[in-house]
Amino acid sequence: MAARTRAGSEPRSTACGPRSARRPEVQGSAAPVTRGSRLGVDVGSVRVGLASSDPDGLIATPVDTVPRDTRRPAPGALPADVRRIAAEAEERAAAVVYVGLPRHLSGVEGAASEAARAYAVVLAQAVAPVPVRMVDERMSTVSAHQALRASGRAGRSHRQVVDQAAAVVILQTALDAERVTGARAGERVDADPPVVARDAGGCGDGRTRLQDGADERHDGPTSQGSEGRERE
Repeated sequence: MAARTRAGSEPRSTACGPRSARRPEVQGSAAPVTRGSRLGVDVGSVRVGLASSDPDGLIATPVDTVPRDTRRPAPGALPADVRRIAAEAEERAAAVVYVGLPRHLSGVEGAASEAARAYAVVLAQAVAPVPVRMVDERMSTVSAHQALRASGRAGRSHRQVVDQAAAVVILQTALDAERVTGARAGERVDADPPVVARDAGGCGDGRTRLQDGADERHDGPTSQGSEGRERE
């Protein structure tokens, strides 16, 4: 469970890094939408796209493309890319972090989904008690490429920002769902899964806990989705 802090005391650290002193998300039949910046994360094997919203959750904007730190971390340490996202969440006083969950267009999950879930668990431990939630991103990269082509970007400049653009699509989809439902989008990630990896290779087993009776899915047209491409 997330560490508790007393007034005037420092947040306690865990094996996976310091925990924020922000108030945990209220649990219940539906997680309520509270004011505050949101972050969107597009997880790839080479890069991670990062986006953020205004405190009212109206518009998603690109923030950065973060190289994946593929080195095996020391015990109790976090990869550099996770630390970068956690720092952004702290700086912006993020109310929630949305991580894209790639699925086949049929809704079936594959290897990319498993990798995204594992990443989300480590991220949830790094930013706790700020909630991390997974939202369907099967069409995010397709939409990102289309938007970049429409804006005139191509070649190297296109590749440098496509991850950010995909994170914007993920986050904007979640923001739109919040406005429609009045609740947080997607499924809550359990920062403390029942089985935790004890070696230096990670802080969790990639499992998430379905909360609030909601797994937001946003089906797109029948074209190639996130699981049908090589994720970078």
